[in-house]
Amino acid sequence: MKLPLALLAAAACAACSQEPAAPSPEPDAAAASATPAAPAPASAAPPATPAPETLTLAGLGALRIGEPVPAGSGWAERGAQASDTCRIVTSPDYPGVYAIVEDGKVRRVSAGQRARVTLAEGIGVGASEAQVRAAFPGFREEPHAYVAAPGKYLTAPGAAAGDPALRFEIDAARKVSEIHVGTMPVLGYVEACS
Repeated sequence: MKLPLALLAAAACAACSQEPAAPSPEPDAAAASATPAAPAPASAAPPATPAPETLTLAGLGALRIGEPVPAGSGWAERGAQASDTCRIVTSPDYPGVYAIVEDGKVRRVSAGQRARVTLAEGIGVGASEAQVRAAFPGFREEPHAYVAAPGKYLTAPGAAAGDPALRFEIDAARKVSEIHVGTMPVLGYVEACS
């Protein structure tokens, strides 16, 4: 019984050696079918889905614009609500982020001061107005409701069409203070549900 254990130990040590193994003969069909195929190189893989911290026109993680809040996702109403028809949901997984829900569907996702989420372009809260304009030329500018110039809103030009769109709030220091993704008219709400 000691001989088979010694052979196993020797084989294990040989497998751990730093020298490359000699080429092995062609495997038989049974061995080939038992060995899983090597994964395709990363460049041949389909495009990866956005990281959970990436805010897209579709939403944030499992929270999707135009769909109900996903059950069991951590997104829930917390605290008092100002309206029966417009509800605010948050998730402890996304500090500084909230979503507006109307008619049972997510209409807007907003990232504010404590948010760690970014857009695929790398723009997040704290980015400069110049970075936003470089990444999104053609966004229309409107005066901010509460912040004096140079504070403003920068909104995607096609936002009024009803498709999900982007809107940035720029503060007096010309930095992004909030990022909103959603559909009009909710995308343009100034105070959450109004």
